[in-house]
Amino acid sequence: MKQYKLYSRIKRFSHESSLTLKLGLPVIVAQLLLILMQFVDTVMAGHVSSYDLAGLAIAAALYHPVFLLMLGILIPLGAIIAQLFGAEKPVEIVTNVIQGLWISLVLAFISILVLANPEPLLYWMGYEEEVIRIAGDYLRALCWGMPAVYAFIVLRMFSEGLSITRPTMYLSLVGLGVNIVSNYALIFGHFGFPALGAVGAGWTTSVVHWVMFIAMLAFCLKAPRFENYRKLLAFSRPVWLYLREILRIGLPNGFGLAAETSLFAVVSLLMGTFGVTAIAGHQVAINVASVTFMIPMGLSIAISIRVGQAKGRGNYGDSRYIGYAGILLCILMMAISASVFVLVPELVVGLYTDDEDVRTLAVQLLYMAAIFQLSDGMQVGALGALRGLKDTRVPFITNVVAYWGIGLPLAYLVGVHYNVGPVGMWVGLIMGLSIAAVLHSWRFRILTKRLLNLPDREKSIDNQILQMIPK
Repeated sequence: MKQYKLYSRIKRFSHESSLTLKLGLPVIVAQLLLILMQFVDTVMAGHVSSYDLAGLAIAAALYHPVFLLMLGILIPLGAIIAQLFGAEKPVEIVTNVIQGLWISLVLAFISILVLANPEPLLYWMGYEEEVIRIAGDYLRALCWGMPAVYAFIVLRMFSEGLSITRPTMYLSLVGLGVNIVSNYALIFGHFGFPALGAVGAGWTTSVVHWVMFIAMLAFCLKAPRFENYRKLLAFSRPVWLYLREILRIGLPNGFGLAAETSLFAVVSLLMGTFGVTAIAGHQVAINVASVTFMIPMGLSIAISIRVGQAKGRGNYGDSRYIGYAGILLCILMMAISASVFVLVPELVVGLYTDDEDVRTLAVQLLYMAAIFQLSDGMQVGALGALRGLKDTRVPFITNVVAYWGIGLPLAYLVGVHYNVGPVGMWVGLIMGLSIAAVLHSWRFRILTKRLLNLPDREKSIDNQILQMIPK
């Protein structure tokens, strides 16, 4: 009997994991392709001059926090659509997509206001004039693509909320091709275009955003899988009832994402107090960790979609199991990358630098990264499950407490105050991520208990899961 129960658990977990992987794999590939686009921009700009590379880096430091905040606001739209899809409410799906497009226009306008005139801030910070010129021109070029990128995200959430994730992957591949060709033309001055240096990368990014948006729009308007929704398509003015619901879920999610990313940004800035080697070693390790993070990040989107669809159907037991299975899958995937960090850290670091001092520190930090890989996988998987339940306000508070209330003070205390150095700073990162992981997972447990109306002294989670397994 025990063997049968164990077999049933493994079989159910394997089934749910395969469905989540099938849905999430295209999203993971798309995320990695977007990182590759940024890598191409950096490499090509670096071949022009150090000023171009510095201008691009400073512009990216200003752009990414703004973009990630807006991205975080729009991502929960996928969970809203997933729940409506599970509940078979196509009219409300179309209405939410249109309202999402209205919100995307507002977010684009705000982003342009924030980013179009960075010169006063950069002069105040004391950067060289040529670097300021490049960064400012780059950001203004980037602003032309803002309406397109946010509208693309809305259509992407529409598609992914219906469990259609492959178009994002294919369009990201097209975007990478356009990015390489356009960068070659605009950065170096080929095919009759002027050589714009790093500023050309800004124009290229805008071009890529418009190409991907137009292609996604064409797909939604032509693909047979969207036919039932096209029949319901009609112009709609902004409706506060729907806007409020999207923003109620999206704003806390956006600020929660900002709380996490800002922790890493501040730690990176504090690394400067330990010298160039510390900055370089930290950058290598954090870059490697950022790449592996794309795996659970993609899975978390798939988890939110599947949890949301199950909840929309009223299958709360399935929502609970899918969430738990997804969180465990994220942990297992990150355990693989953690094993690589522990077993062959020198090989990984060697891909980035030949400097012996930098390599030594980066290897130490990769050992630390191996620890927070598990926490990172757990917290982002749990966040995806919570998003599927449209719960973002409490996770936002949790993020602020975990990252800014505990993680950052601990990083400063151990790393700077007690002079442990970069390794001490990473203690704060590990602690912040670990606390967030535990609290997000606990929150998911509480919410799904409420949905199932389970009393506190009910059976263990394992037994609850077994009850869901078909006989």
